[in-house]
Amino acid sequence: MKLLNVMAAFAAMVLLGMFVSSDAQLQMNFYAKSCPKAEKIISDHIEKHIHNGPSLAAPLIRMHFHDCFVRGCDGSVLINSTSGNAEKDAPPNLTLRGFGFVERIKTILEAECPKTVSCADIIALTARDAVVATGGPWWSVPTGRRDGRISNLTEASNNIPPPTSNFTTLQRLFANQGLNLQDLVLLSGAHTIGVSHCSSMNTRLYNFSTTVKQDPALDSEYAANLKANKCKSLNDNTTIIEMDPGSRKSFDLSYYRLVLKRRGLFQSDSALTTNSATLKMINDLVNGSEEKFYKAFAKSMEKMGRVKVKTGSAGVIRTVCSVAGS
Repeated sequence: MKLLNVMAAFAAMVLLGMFVSSDAQLQMNFYAKSCPKAEKIISDHIEKHIHNGPSLAAPLIRMHFHDCFVRGCDGSVLINSTSGNAEKDAPPNLTLRGFGFVERIKTILEAECPKTVSCADIIALTARDAVVATGGPWWSVPTGRRDGRISNLTEASNNIPPPTSNFTTLQRLFANQGLNLQDLVLLSGAHTIGVSHCSSMNTRLYNFSTTVKQDPALDSEYAANLKANKCKSLNDNTTIIEMDPGSRKSFDLSYYRLVLKRRGLFQSDSALTTNSATLKMINDLVNGSEEKFYKAFAKSMEKMGRVKVKTGSAGVIRTVCSVAGS
């Protein structure tokens, strides 16, 4: 009987190990021995260049988000396709920026430590370091992710939450990645920095539904201003608009205040106020301190950075981030 109990306990430990092993292999300073300068090379490159392009912080954090939502955080968003069928060819990724920036860092790291540092880890670290360099919050980035070689347009279109999402869609797509409503609210807070294009919200102004041209959830004064000065027609796909007007360079609580005033740019921003739980979370954030927001945001970023990661013998280390077979 004792032997059976021991065997059962061992089997349970093995089973548990199967579930947690990939997560356990992510660790702080994973490259301490194999490429000790890796993280400093990344942070130094960002410090050197981010001040020439401070707006790059928002695209880099967006790239990390979009990467993790398709096949986990495996760098597959960086892969080019000769047939136009990769993740970066999907509608949600057509306005992504920063691919060349990540590739330049990868080239430096390959010269320092060939075939060692993954593209997936570079995305995760650059997102954090770029936000910090522009005055935003710091969060832990355990490393050890490995790269995928599959990048599919359809998967990106089906898994990345579009700006037109209602609450049900947002909840489902986040839950698919093991992220809860608190993560949804906090990660949406990244909209406090950066810009978008009129194409991402024009339907709210001109073609919301078959019965209503303008989204009634959008503040009418704000909508009138956008129509007059920014998005002047339904077909405007190029004009740039701030996601957090007047505060787009500051990582702060302004975004949430605008959402409560019905001035969130996207339908997905507005959707956060249609659920009592997420609405309460937003009110709690607005009534709290920036420091509290930073800490909570950091926890959700760390959690997202662990989504379906490939570690150990899974995945590969691509030598050129844009080439699947490198």
